[in-house]
Amino acid sequence: MILPALFFYLFAGVCVASAVMVIVSRNPVHSVLYLILAFVNASGLFVLMGAEFLAMILIVVYVGAVAVLFLFVIMMLDVDFLELREGFIQYLPIGLVIGGIFLFELLLTVGFWVINPSVSKTITAAIPTNVSNTEALGLVLYTKYIHYFQLSGMVLLVAMIGAIVLTLRHKANVKRQDINVQNARTPEMAMAMRKVASGQGLQDSDAAEWVK
Repeated sequence: MILPALFFYLFAGVCVASAVMVIVSRNPVHSVLYLILAFVNASGLFVLMGAEFLAMILIVVYVGAVAVLFLFVIMMLDVDFLELREGFIQYLPIGLVIGGIFLFELLLTVGFWVINPSVSKTITAAIPTNVSNTEALGLVLYTKYIHYFQLSGMVLLVAMIGAIVLTLRHKANVKRQDINVQNARTPEMAMAMRKVASGQGLQDSDAAEWVK
């Protein structure tokens, strides 16, 4: 019992410390690296609880895909952090209101759990011996909590669309496709037959029209 407790305090302490450093760190690249460290230690806590599937998913999905994607995006985009800090003061009241709403919901959830501890018994029920951890998670996730699972998918979709909109930058010297024009294309517009004389190439005007 001493060894699991030792690993628990080790993983929990490093996870909390790295989560604090994600917020405190001034360098965004360092923040992402601390976030990866927090994910790794959280997966260690899942292993100690016997949820090996969640531990592997946390490593493969969040560390291997999401966090690395954040790291590449931050390193590749030329983000003006001074401009972001100026906008932070402007939207601070809205952020405080939204944060207060989330805090109120969390307090309601904690209070409900304290008043009715029997609710946790249905969530943390013992897994049957003939069912694996992964199978038990799938049975609960896609039956009793299927609506919450779908809502979480919608939240992730909105977050992805928001990230694309925030990082999309229109440049004057870069040509962009018009979706309406692309959908209205006909075979006559998409293909043109050019008769090229032997030993001669396309003229500049013909080549430009052919490329267009």
